[in-house]
Amino acid sequence: MTYRQPSWGPSLLRAPLACWREEGASFQDGVLALVLALLAFAPTLSNIGAQLGDLPERPAGVLSIVLTLAQTLPLVARRRSPAACLAVVAAAFAGHQALGFATTFGSVGLYVALYSAGAHQVRFRGSTAAAASAGYVALAFVLNRLGSPLGPADFSAFCLTLAAIWLVGSSVRVRRAQEVERRRLAAEVATAAERARIARELHDVVTHHVTAMVVQSDAAQFLITSAPERAGEGLVAVSDTGRRALRELRYLLGVLEATGENATGGNAVGGNAAGEAAHAERAPTLGRATDLVEGARRSGQPVEFSEQGEQRPQPVDVELAAYRVVQEALTNAMKYAAGQPTRVSVHHGGERIEITVITDGADGADGSSQAAPVPHGPGPQGGRGLAGLRARVRMLDGQLDAGPRPEGGFEVRATIPTKPVQE
Repeated sequence: MTYRQPSWGPSLLRAPLACWREEGASFQDGVLALVLALLAFAPTLSNIGAQLGDLPERPAGVLSIVLTLAQTLPLVARRRSPAACLAVVAAAFAGHQALGFATTFGSVGLYVALYSAGAHQVRFRGSTAAAASAGYVALAFVLNRLGSPLGPADFSAFCLTLAAIWLVGSSVRVRRAQEVERRRLAAEVATAAERARIARELHDVVTHHVTAMVVQSDAAQFLITSAPERAGEGLVAVSDTGRRALRELRYLLGVLEATGENATGGNAVGGNAAGEAAHAERAPTLGRATDLVEGARRSGQPVEFSEQGEQRPQPVDVELAAYRVVQEALTNAMKYAAGQPTRVSVHHGGERIEITVITDGADGADGSSQAAPVPHGPGPQGGRGLAGLRARVRMLDGQLDAGPRPEGGFEVRATIPTKPVQE
């Protein structure tokens, strides 16, 4: 025997609530004012409302209707002009109480106007509170002269109620301001992080390929005089390196464009997904590390490459970080230990990828050439590239160590946790 789920429930309320939130503040306040105005004339709600004077009741008339509407309809502007709304509603409430008309549900408008002034009034908040307090004192004095049986304790209790409503609105205003400030600070932090990421990407792409092109160009100039038949190979290597640099720069610019479109909401969800998939296909991956090795070899750097374990698909950030580790290590090898043997080892484990790049020193013993600074850039230990790599790997809960080896040369070792892509 099967039971059908009831068709009613909280899910049915989500669509109306979503439509209500999409409407503007003016529409919402207008509906609120209209509903309160209609409920003010409902006999069953006549005992619900604010009552202060307890004066002898007068029969209702046109003036009472006008005063009742004046306590509800001005709520249309409770967020646009909260001080003016409070002034009109409070004046109508005071007149209604002083004339002794029967209590209506419309007097609740005074509470709503007070809350709105506390929550939405931006300028002259102190003046608004002082004016409201002075008006209340004047109303209490008038009611007392008209024969109200209430004493100072009753008027003080009602005043505290009004003050509490104002403070509730003020606390909501403070929380909203804090949330706006929190979002602003979060946006600034995200912007700074994005700028740092872009700087790292540009450094990795430009430094590596430009270094390779400089080395290849120098070699081609030497070969023109010593071995002209081989100079063409060097120029071809420069051209290939330039094309790879352009390809990676196009990928990076595409990522930046997609990031900007996502931030401004310019693309639909499907378009964003398609764009991200396209960028992911063009992103440098660890599987393309052999291109880096071949490029370094064409630049005259003797590089040995070995790979152990089964290579599995990984998220783009993991693949890109591993690729950048190999790229930065080979760049430093070409800059600070040109012509020295370099060994690149990649081990694919079950839970991590381990990358080791070892470059021998100039004399093969102390690695002094690897650590020596060049005229226009920092050494490999204190450079922007390795610092950016450490930050990138750390964001993936990995670790990167770089430094001279006791037996000579320089070593870069990175361990990056893996998160296989689910089919």
